[in-house]
Amino acid sequence: MFLSQLKAGGVICRHGEVATIVPGVSSTYELALAAIKANSSLKVVIEQRGKGETVNLPDLAAAGKLDCPVRHPDAAHMYLTGTGLTHTGSASARDSMHADTTGMSDSMKMFRMGIEGGKPKAGETGVQPEWFYKGNGVMAVAPGDDLVSPPFALDGGEEPELAGFYVIGEDGTPFRLGFSVANEFSDHVTEKINYLYLAHSKLRQAAFGPELLVAPLPDHVEGTSRILRDGKVLWEKPFLSGEDNMSHTIANLEYHHFKYALFCQPGDLHVHMYGTATLSFADGIRTQEGDVFEIDAPQFGLPLRNRLSRAAEKPLTVKML
Repeated sequence: MFLSQLKAGGVICRHGEVATIVPGVSSTYELALAAIKANSSLKVVIEQRGKGETVNLPDLAAAGKLDCPVRHPDAAHMYLTGTGLTHTGSASARDSMHADTTGMSDSMKMFRMGIEGGKPKAGETGVQPEWFYKGNGVMAVAPGDDLVSPPFALDGGEEPELAGFYVIGEDGTPFRLGFSVANEFSDHVTEKINYLYLAHSKLRQAAFGPELLVAPLPDHVEGTSRILRDGKVLWEKPFLSGEDNMSHTIANLEYHHFKYALFCQPGDLHVHMYGTATLSFADGIRTQEGDVFEIDAPQFGLPLRNRLSRAAEKPLTVKML
């Protein structure tokens, strides 16, 4: 089952090729709260509402009418976070950015820690991964909308990832709704200057969707990340995800995020990205305004496309009260 959300309000449920409106509901977040309150599942809550009008999902996506598959009505209560160095092969690109002549980089050390302890046995706690913060719901970009690079950025590059969506119940329990593809848009030139600039490089927008897979994460995921310039493919590369291709389990990544009480506040929405091993930047690609990012993993529905643009310069003034 796949869910999409309309910018104008409303939720679409797709089974196979048939996509229908979910009657009487304005958002996926609203559905999630209803399922939590009923001690039920999204699937059951949707089935109870019946089927509404049939729609053409690809046409809606092409018209820019689809939003991120889940949003919080208050952007300040939507956390965008993620983790890196979690995928087999992910350390090579990062190591090339941060290695020095003194020995193994911190990136490679972190990756090896994951290989050795990222998939703990049942009842055990695995090693904690790298973790980063991207912002709140203000930074969540819908499919088809521009990914806007700030005027001070040195780069705006794609990172094809999978993201999990979580709503926190009244007792502080995290409930996972499902997964979508994501573009964890980052500034790799800034990151390369110094690894301690990683936090700065991640404070950028991210795009999600168009569809949410309401099911367990497949063990093996295959996708393609590409950049189009003037309508032609500039760069293209396959990417792998799923636990078969990761050094951490999803459960271990979830534990090390939600172990913090801060992230278990009732009603909050979390979108957590699980990392990638594929970057055009690692292949020497420098993006430019007007480039289109496309992330396509058929197991997660329609592809995610976003155009790169750049924000205008804006003076910053701090005033004294």
